[in-house]
Amino acid sequence: MPYPQALKELIKKVEATRPERVARKKKGEEVPFMSLDERAATLQFHPDVKEEGRRALLVGPSKGYRLAHEYADLLEAMPRVDPDKVDLSTPHIETDVLVIGGGGAGTAAALLAQEQGAKVLVATKLRHGDANTMMAEGGIQGCSKGHKDSPYYHYLDVMGGGHFVNVPELVETLVTEAPDVLQWLEHLGMNFSKFPDGRLKTMHGGGTSRKRMHYAADITGAEIMRTIRDEARNRAADITVLEFSPAVELILDDQGKCAGALLYNMETEEYLVVRAKAVVMATGGSGRLHVQSFMTTNHYGATFDGVVMAYRAGVPVCFLHTIQYHPTGVVFPEQAEGILITEKFRGIGANLVNVEGNQFVNEREPRDVEAAAIIKECTKKGLGVPTPTGRFGVWLDSPMIEDLHGPGTVEKEFPGKHILYERFGIDISKEPMLIYPTLHYQNGGLEYQSDGSTRIAGLYVAGEVGGGVHGENRLMGNSLLDILVFGRLAGAAAGVYAKAKGASLGKLSLDHVRVFTKELQESKVGADRVSPLLLPDYTLLDTKSRQLTSHYVGSLR
Repeated sequence: MPYPQALKELIKKVEATRPERVARKKKGEEVPFMSLDERAATLQFHPDVKEEGRRALLVGPSKGYRLAHEYADLLEAMPRVDPDKVDLSTPHIETDVLVIGGGGAGTAAALLAQEQGAKVLVATKLRHGDANTMMAEGGIQGCSKGHKDSPYYHYLDVMGGGHFVNVPELVETLVTEAPDVLQWLEHLGMNFSKFPDGRLKTMHGGGTSRKRMHYAADITGAEIMRTIRDEARNRAADITVLEFSPAVELILDDQGKCAGALLYNMETEEYLVVRAKAVVMATGGSGRLHVQSFMTTNHYGATFDGVVMAYRAGVPVCFLHTIQYHPTGVVFPEQAEGILITEKFRGIGANLVNVEGNQFVNEREPRDVEAAAIIKECTKKGLGVPTPTGRFGVWLDSPMIEDLHGPGTVEKEFPGKHILYERFGIDISKEPMLIYPTLHYQNGGLEYQSDGSTRIAGLYVAGEVGGGVHGENRLMGNSLLDILVFGRLAGAAAGVYAKAKGASLGKLSLDHVRVFTKELQESKVGADRVSPLLLPDYTLLDTKSRQLTSHYVGSLR
């Protein structure tokens, strides 16, 4: 729907301050970045600081760790299947490498595992490519030629953005592998945005000291996914994709090595036993849990499944006490609420302004600081813009991009968002967007090493399901880099492991599920819940937030 008259009147305040803000921007007179003390004070408004939103785990390898109730409830829940009723003696499928998840990390892992000579099965919950990768817009970080940059500066930016608690070895791997990833994508045929002479276009992101954000208009993730999915399908002789078949439990052997997974066919409602010499867990994030009832940018299948399965098998979790809320998610029109508005808008000049039309924060602060500043403006200061449904937001002044870079820039650089808003009768080259922080990224996850390996032999981790590389806050453009760097490394390592001489498996077992279930019963927790969730249930709604409730009892079939 178009902006109602009440919001059109408020837009006039944005238009009144725009000429002065554009003039300052052209002179390079930016709103100053916050000092460290100012950032710390602002972060007190971030959702992560609410202790009442967390509880300590009572069972499993990370017992005592405090994290969001929504995470804890799924980690401490009964299994979807009774292990005593699963026949593991005759596997339905056997393969060298099983990749669980068909997004960017999983597909990259499949390609590199295949290049080691492995036969690969990709088991994905929805269709191949239905993942957060497809929805990523802004870009992918990485040093490229001609930009006065190096992995050294990239490393410092990643560490600083993560509050210097990141796992250093993972960060080093991320930034040193980045140039090769960019070349790999180009070699596979990805269409990056370029200058007429063929140089890659770059821009700043929040928390970056150099312009190293490479992009494909505002559909970077979709273009990456198109490129690597096509390549995987071209290798169909060695890479098989099984759609609508999420994993519900990892399978170990009697020596404790990972030996496959139990899949659930969502169409036939059958369970399938897959025996594999190596497994790559690449199930993505958890936005559809709607932590603290926030709206989300995430795709429908982002329900924390991989963390649940690996935790049950004995892999610890880390950094799950922090969650990334993207500063700019659609809050009006309500039909599009939660949808990501890429940081690229701010990267090329759009200001964030309050109900009075005043800019209140530098748009290139790290994401957690930026999100907290918006929440502070709407709550403590009372300067949020009211929506017709009783929510609040702030303006992202997209029309000023036209004043800075010329007419037609918004439609050219942001075709996806221009089309989206056009459907609601809003021209974002002429009217600003109304936004509010939205649940975006799972900063933490499973513990893993630089090659994707975990403490369980034969089990590898890639992408958002893992934790450590981003510390307590991820910078823009490092997620698409993360999934490709560690997807490639995990896939290659899994392929080598599976094809190594003497690689063999013992008797398949679900004993770890029995042990975990007994621990739950002894701790008297989780009896009324099952996990993994697989898909969110929007029939159970909190009428105030209109989002998924945190309590869910899944199918006991």
